[in-house]
Amino acid sequence: MVDVYRFLLTPRWWGINVFVLLAIPFCVFMGSWQLGRFEDRVQAHRTAEASASTAGSEPARPLAAMLPVTTQTSGKQTTAKGRYDKQLLVPGRELDGRSGYYVLTLLRVDGGKALPVVRGWLPGTADPAKAPAPPTGEVTVTGALQASESPGSNGVSAVGGLPPGQTAAISAASLVNLVPYTPYDAWITLDKADAGMKAVPPAAPDNTGLDLKAFQNLGYTGEWFVFAGFVVFMWFRLLRREVEFVRDAELGLLPDVPGTADTPGEKSEETGTAPATPSATA
Repeated sequence: MVDVYRFLLTPRWWGINVFVLLAIPFCVFMGSWQLGRFEDRVQAHRTAEASASTAGSEPARPLAAMLPVTTQTSGKQTTAKGRYDKQLLVPGRELDGRSGYYVLTLLRVDGGKALPVVRGWLPGTADPAKAPAPPTGEVTVTGALQASESPGSNGVSAVGGLPPGQTAAISAASLVNLVPYTPYDAWITLDKADAGMKAVPPAAPDNTGLDLKAFQNLGYTGEWFVFAGFVVFMWFRLLRREVEFVRDAELGLLPDVPGTADTPGEKSEETGTAPATPSATA
């Protein structure tokens, strides 16, 4: 029985065995890693939901105590004091199934920096004439803290070439080219919109929802574990075929190899004599 498996010591099978021993742990590791990524997204989703449910009941904290924006502070209530300055419109934003635009006003605070404040939403095409002017004098605003947007993600337009006075994304990188002062790498949406506009609800932090990426992680988890099972299956199949081949060879059951039949001039195995050859003629 042991002799049947001596082929496992051949260089060919050494290579196969080493590949299997490396491939299985690698597939299990990658599957576990993808499963961990999915579980992290599920936990982040639960944390974001819990944070959103308590954000409205928590007292607003000063802006300086809430920065930088993280998954823990995003959506939480914050307050800031300053004077409204430049106003911009953010087109292509939907609310309650309708298309419209945000009215974004920069709030100049102490230190010279500016906080982008979404004062509300209006339906239709962005029109500066329809956007209410901001209050004058020193004001105190309260709203939900939001992280800077990334163009091309979460419904944020990446289209450039907008008319003057408009921006596609609410981000420090976009606003720094439109205003003569440094904007915060954050923004807030007011709890109560100004002058007949609709308040914009806060958005969930990036990478905290059960979106397509989360279920892709779950799908990759299954694929890696299937790969591990496939490697094991193929190894056993190759082993079985090799054992059957060896046993058939020992029993003499292997089919004749083409090209091994007796040919003229070869010694006959049955008689032990060479076959007759035609006699030469004169």
